[in-house]
Amino acid sequence: MIAVTGVSMRYGSKVLFEDVTTTFARGRRYGLTGPNGAGKSTFMKLLTGDLDPQRGTVVRPPKLGVLRQDHYAFDEHRVIDTVIMGNQRLWQALAERDALYARADMSNEDGMRLGELEGIVGEEDGYSAESDAAVLLQGLDIADALHERRMAELQGGQKVRVLLAQALYGRPDALLLDEPTNHLDLDSIHWLQQLLSRYEGTLIVISHDRHFLNGICTHIADIDYETIITYTGGYDDMVVAKTQIRTTIEAGNVQREKKIAQLNDFIARFGAGTRASQVTSRRKEVERLQTTELARSNIQRPYIKFSSRRPSGKVVLECEGVAKAHGPAPVISGFGAVVNRGDRVVLVGRNGAGKTTLLKALLADAPDMTASPGDVDAGAVRWGHEVSIGYFRQDHAGEIEKGMTAVEWLHQFDPDASRQDIHGLLGQMLFSGEEGLKPTEALSGGETARLLFCRIMLQQPNVLVLDEPTNHLDLESINALNVALQKYDGTVFLVTHDQDLLEEAGTRVWQFDRGRVIDFKGTYEEHSASVA
Repeated sequence: MIAVTGVSMRYGSKVLFEDVTTTFARGRRYGLTGPNGAGKSTFMKLLTGDLDPQRGTVVRPPKLGVLRQDHYAFDEHRVIDTVIMGNQRLWQALAERDALYARADMSNEDGMRLGELEGIVGEEDGYSAESDAAVLLQGLDIADALHERRMAELQGGQKVRVLLAQALYGRPDALLLDEPTNHLDLDSIHWLQQLLSRYEGTLIVISHDRHFLNGICTHIADIDYETIITYTGGYDDMVVAKTQIRTTIEAGNVQREKKIAQLNDFIARFGAGTRASQVTSRRKEVERLQTTELARSNIQRPYIKFSSRRPSGKVVLECEGVAKAHGPAPVISGFGAVVNRGDRVVLVGRNGAGKTTLLKALLADAPDMTASPGDVDAGAVRWGHEVSIGYFRQDHAGEIEKGMTAVEWLHQFDPDASRQDIHGLLGQMLFSGEEGLKPTEALSGGETARLLFCRIMLQQPNVLVLDEPTNHLDLESINALNVALQKYDGTVFLVTHDQDLLEEAGTRVWQFDRGRVIDFKGTYEEHSASVA
């Protein structure tokens, strides 16, 4: 169990949470939710002990499993050792034991200490440590050939999965996971979901994946109204309960305000007359009924609406024999398809299977795009009549020019638009007031993604190519994107590991499987049922 008592955190005038008292019980799995900037990562650091509260106390069990966000902290260690380090008691015992065995001459004290260390190794299942760690790594799609490599040799996504295995290793009493599904493909997410559902300790997880939260959580701890309120059930259950509670409070306030108005009317009419006792009584009643001001919700909902300036032709894309290799290894080979106006194609498969590679190959000589012939090796790609493309790149780090404000950067894509229209569009995406004048180099990951969506909405393309658009978005923004894609009358190509987005926005599936791309003309749910 983790117990939080009277905890408060604020930065300047901004209150994250005030006088929070709550417990996280063993056997329960909590989703820690709230919009970007609400304080989720700050609260998680309080729970792990990486940050001290400004006021209050946190009591935690001695054995915590924590998903580390520093991807470079273990670069000099073997992958398998990095996982075992998740059990610090075992790792320290193994290191000390190996150092003693390495001595040329051992004293009696050394022998006694070795006996103690072997006891610790036995208690912590140290004799099967490497095989246990390997099972975790295999489940997270880290191939056996990588287990002996140094962490510095791994790619970013692979490092995240190793650090996730580290947090899971050693049977911790509590698991604290900050965005564990980042960089995981759907198969790995499903494996993790099954593993966490069997976990018997206290689990607290931050995630922007609604399907994941609904699948594993028994409770949701929601940061809002400057406090943390715990709801029973998954994320969708929390949304319903939270809406009902807020509606009930606001309806009660409306009734109180009506009653107060009636009483004040009586006081105004008879305050100077002979009914002094009745006036006094009503004044006391007004004080009793005075509406308690509700703490302001920090939830902000962006409004995303994709529209087409003009429709495309009926056939949006025809391709045949498309191929692309990285070095000697073919990634895409002989792909062909016909995509019609209104299709919403979702590309699914393991990380590294070629989803982004195929999108780049299709866009290598597309209208409205900078030609990139090196992105395709062979094949014919023909885009249809009047096609215009809005592209959200997976790697968009350098896409927004620095040295400008958000307003200036956006305005260059439609110089004829009025300043008011630009500010209005930015306001839809939560750049309200002076935030539109924010320097582009100061934008956070979530702000960068929202500004890129502003550009697409301003351009009004009839084809959307979205490669991992939910990275850096909070749940409110992901839900807004989901609704926008369902209402969009153009054509969509979408890469995402958000299962709700796949199921609700897609009408056609391109499945990447061992070098092949299978074109399934139906929804993701229908595709999943067909291969089950």
